Amino acid sequence: MRNLIKYILLVSVFAGMVACDSLEPIDENRLDFDYVSTVPQSAEGLLLHGYNGLIDQFIFSEVATDDAVNNKLNNGYKRMALGELTAQFNPASRWNTFERVFYLNRFLEVIEAGEIQWNRDEDINALFYQRMKGEALALRALHHFYVLQAHAGKGASGELLGIPYFTEFIEADGDFNKPRLSFEGAVEAIMKDFDDALDLLPTDYSENESDVDPWYADVDFGKYKVVNGGQYNLRISGRIVKALKARLALFAASPSFLNGQNGYYNMAANTAGEVLNTIGGISGLEPNGIEFYTSDNDINSGEMIWRGSIGGNSSGYEERMFPPSVNGEGEVNPTHNLVMAFPMQNGYPATVANGFDPQNPYANRDPRLGKYIVVNGSSFGGGTINTGVGGGIDRLDSIPQFSTTTGYYLKKLLRPDVRINNDGTTTGKRHYDVYFRYTELFLIFAEAANEIGGPDQQVEGMSARDVIGAIRQRAGITQPDAYLATITTKESMRELIRNERRLELSFEGHRFWDLRRWGVSLNESAQGYFDDGDNYVELPAVEIRNYQPFATYMPIPNAETLKFSELEQNQGW
Repeated sequence: MRNLIKYILLVSVFAGMVACDSLEPIDENRLDFDYVSTVPQSAEGLLLHGYNGLIDQFIFSEVATDDAVNNKLNNGYKRMALGELTAQFNPASRWNTFERVFYLNRFLEVIEAGEIQWNRDEDINALFYQRMKGEALALRALHHFYVLQAHAGKGASGELLGIPYFTEFIEADGDFNKPRLSFEGAVEAIMKDFDDALDLLPTDYSENESDVDPWYADVDFGKYKVVNGGQYNLRISGRIVKALKARLALFAASPSFLNGQNGYYNMAANTAGEVLNTIGGISGLEPNGIEFYTSDNDINSGEMIWRGSIGGNSSGYEERMFPPSVNGEGEVNPTHNLVMAFPMQNGYPATVANGFDPQNPYANRDPRLGKYIVVNGSSFGGGTINTGVGGGIDRLDSIPQFSTTTGYYLKKLLRPDVRINNDGTTTGKRHYDVYFRYTELFLIFAEAANEIGGPDQQVEGMSARDVIGAIRQRAGITQPDAYLATITTKESMRELIRNERRLELSFEGHRFWDLRRWGVSLNESAQGYFDDGDNYVELPAVEIRNYQPFATYMPIPNAETLKFSELEQNQGW
């Protein structure tokens, strides 16, 4: 890990850590420690580094799962899925995320020194200190969670291990040789930082006095708004921290980790339910949450718990993903596996017995299918897309590394109103990063509540059945939902919840980690479906997955275990 700290800005800020004694550096307007620890703008810059590297919906790690393939031969996730995953080559590694942790730890040291005056008003100054410390603790917890999600696992000893937890800034020549905590020890360390942050952060940043938390009752509202007003509403808040706690608790409780032990399912359900009840519970499910990213009109949708700032007009993602006939590169191709996970419109699984017609495969299907995936005959990006015979450059395998390999193109996450013109010009649209949606929180609640007591277990006034019913009704499943009524056991509801999570959160970076935490096989071959002119033909193995049996748990980077003797590698790597 020592190599990480050498590359962060702090090395140049605190140049004395690495400067040679024999050299006298000239004044190059570098910011020294005294300056950073006393000037508010520079100190806050350390905190803002904690907002770098937040994981958004544009990762496209699904191409390493049964949900999609990438048609670019050099794509890292593709190479990993085809068998190249090792401790030396791991595109899903997050070990470098510790870099942000050290920024945050330095910031916490700076503000604890008490030499920064955020505002001349004593009350406002205290509020700034409180909020920024809360932000730093919450972000430190989140970045540790990112590393835990990617690198927790059974060590060579057979013990379920977490990660090292860093709560102090370490100088470049300091001791980074820290052992991994137990898995639950790491979870509890993250939870503690989240809980400490909750004691310091407002639930929401707002201009409305009615939104102010009771513990600020004695604070002048004019002063409160200077520190916690709506101008900060993209920063981490108490509401976001609670959602992140629910996500962490569900991860910890999952079969590959604590498998329901020690109350983490209860924590996930109760914490998620508490937040969901602030928006009205089931009635608060955003009606337009299926397509949360299709036009400028839904940018401030009530679907968002946490998002990034809105960018200017751009077309980069569409240029990568649109089909070739509308001047895209068709990079990510959803699989037939995923297409068949969408039920019939009546809610029953897509089987012949339930009305599925293999030669008219997209008729009478869950409406989400047409919203998320470009199927044969779809209108998209300014043209009609045919992936079978007669489809031209959109036809399956027509142009290597551009045309689909599965018979499908990606629609979800893309702005359908972007245009990529034949003359090379583009009509771009605004995009933004999404870090947490209410739909994910509803699904966290449903999964945890079902594991506690089955489909109808009441937690915070809701049940898994209530949540899944509302999500499927919003999706356009025929009501009453006859298939949902047949679900009576925890096991059958578990499968339905997992499938709904697969559909609702598709292409948002979840499936790659869900398969691992559930202990589900990683080696289901990617399938395709192709109109050969006479019939639709199934392609059973477009891409054969080749994960080692121990790949449920990802490796610690080999370079780190070689340098640091205290770091125990996960089994098999």
